[in-house]
Amino acid sequence: MGIRIRWVRRMIWRSITALGLLVLLGMSLPARGENKCPWLNEATASSLLDAPATGAYTGIGQFQPGTCTFSTHGEGGTRTLTIVVEIPLDAHAREGAMKEQCGSDALSIRAIGNEAWICRASEQHGRGSSLVVGRVRNQVFSIELSSTIKKDPMLDWDRLQSRSYLAAEQVSGNLF
Repeated sequence: MGIRIRWVRRMIWRSITALGLLVLLGMSLPARGENKCPWLNEATASSLLDAPATGAYTGIGQFQPGTCTFSTHGEGGTRTLTIVVEIPLDAHAREGAMKEQCGSDALSIRAIGNEAWICRASEQHGRGSSLVVGRVRNQVFSIELSSTIKKDPMLDWDRLQSRSYLAAEQVSGNLF
């Protein structure tokens, strides 16, 4: 009789343990984020855009850049943070071509990747924005922070610079 009781207890204990593991595994599934951007998460993007942001990611393919786009929509317009990372055959040449978008307004940013520059991007279609262009090893990245909101306080150049710098720190750090 004693052996049978031990066997029943062992089977009950195994069942409880297996059920506990299933519950723990099931609880961890909803915690996964939907955005798969490898360089920045939605929480950080939301803080940079001053509102809850939703993100979309398009992965890197052969000769195709990876792109993360975070946006927040409000009454007056849209704020957007766009990150593009590519692995070109000649990273120095590609970085130089991207830097030309800034023209003579490019300001060097220290301690971001191997090289990085920031500038006020051209204001097209009522959009004010900043652009960061940089390189980490053989990867070239660009970060654009923009808004279509008229008289948006985020478009103050000092704010744009500090937010762009924070985004560049995150992206370049994740590229190492």
